[in-house]
Amino acid sequence: MQATEITLGHSPDPDDAFMFYALAADKIDTEGLRFRHVIEDIETLNRRAMNEELDVTAISIHAYAYVLNKYALLTSGASVGDDYGPLVVSTRSLTIDDLKKTRIAVPGLMTTAYLALRLCLGECETVVVPFDKIMDAVQNGEADAGLLIHEGQLTYGNRGLNKIIDLGEWWKTETGLPLPLGGNAIRKSLGPEMIAKVSALLRKSIEFGLANREDAVVHSMAYGRGMQKDLTDRFVGMYVNDYTIDYGDQGREAVRLLLQRAWSAGIIPSAVDVEFV
Repeated sequence: MQATEITLGHSPDPDDAFMFYALAADKIDTEGLRFRHVIEDIETLNRRAMNEELDVTAISIHAYAYVLNKYALLTSGASVGDDYGPLVVSTRSLTIDDLKKTRIAVPGLMTTAYLALRLCLGECETVVVPFDKIMDAVQNGEADAGLLIHEGQLTYGNRGLNKIIDLGEWWKTETGLPLPLGGNAIRKSLGPEMIAKVSALLRKSIEFGLANREDAVVHSMAYGRGMQKDLTDRFVGMYVNDYTIDYGDQGREAVRLLLQRAWSAGIIPSAVDVEFV
């Protein structure tokens, strides 16, 4: 019997690679499904989701607000920062008031990092720069500050940059909740039976990685843009955790509150009834 293909979009960073190690390396029985991995930066995946191009995709929680009629959030696969998250950095020492008057390089207007920045600062001047070029943009003067996601949150000090604010810390102080940055979304048109099957397999993949951490981290190093094993392991530990296996009540509440505040601030076009499957 020919395997049914499922397109699986994820970003080229170690935490996503860790989550999907078992699928990419054929470590678990996929029960007649064949997963085709589509690797793109998160902003590209967000845009592709708007066109319903992929069966399953990593998505920014911010972007989920724009694809409610096409996708639901899977209960596993979340990237959640508990008292840490995207960082704003600069070559200078700046205050929060300074940031409101500076040009900030951001990794995309659909990213949750951008949403959190807007909730923190309000209106601000931004320029979109690929996530892995943001530190360059700050150092060469293209921007006064930069909003870092992925491994830049750990490596900015090596570039002589100063942390201005950690948006995960800010959100925790504001709400007492973790900051839900991304999740896995699945096309509703696949139907309940296929959604349940895919959901179970993705959760198994995450659990396999956690149970075989060293092998999964070694696999993830290919996506770390030069990070050594210990730093890759540290980064994976930040964003593959208990929330990744299941959002839980606190994670679900964090998603709902984040999008509620985004709606109240006029950043997203409509109120969101979050659907977890």
